[in-house]
Amino acid sequence: MSGSLFIVAAPSGAGKTSLVNALVAKYQQIKLSVSHTTRTPREGEVDGKDYFFVSQEQFAQMRDAGDFLESATVFDNSYGTSSAAVMSELERGHDVILEIDWQGAQQVRKNQPDCTGIFILPPSKEALEHRLQGRGQDDDATIARRMRDAENEMSHYVEFDYLIINDDFELALDELKAIMTARRQTLTVQKQVQANLLVELLA
Repeated sequence: MSGSLFIVAAPSGAGKTSLVNALVAKYQQIKLSVSHTTRTPREGEVDGKDYFFVSQEQFAQMRDAGDFLESATVFDNSYGTSSAAVMSELERGHDVILEIDWQGAQQVRKNQPDCTGIFILPPSKEALEHRLQGRGQDDDATIARRMRDAENEMSHYVEFDYLIINDDFELALDELKAIMTARRQTLTVQKQVQANLLVELLA
């Protein structure tokens, strides 16, 4: 059987990465797609685990060769998802999460219309700004730009299938898991998983 493809998107600072990492750590059948990026690694990031860090030239070659399921430029850096890597995990029966932005999500839906989109929002603008400041990764000017961009990003929540407000982390994590569990119980998926049982029951 094949797994299910999920898109998880959010404005920077909404807690998307923390939620996805917590979910993947708890469930072996859920895999996180590792994106390629041209941005400089942040302190503590590991090549091949957090991202595949590549040059602008390497990224352009992969994009032109059609290697990406989606690609986008965010904050002056390029990001892309390897189509071959995602398809390989799905064919093994794993659910795959793409942690991407709304631009990438639009591209994925064109190629994989049966994917499930989940958008995560902060409980308020004040909370979002506080989280960005608390990360200690950006200066005031960068945070101000991220806040401006966040308003545009958040307007795209209507393009997704599910909406989660990340106010209480554990509750948001439970909601994220519930969405993925529900997707696994759809008739389309269960007809594959329980094919032998269904034949036996209806014989």
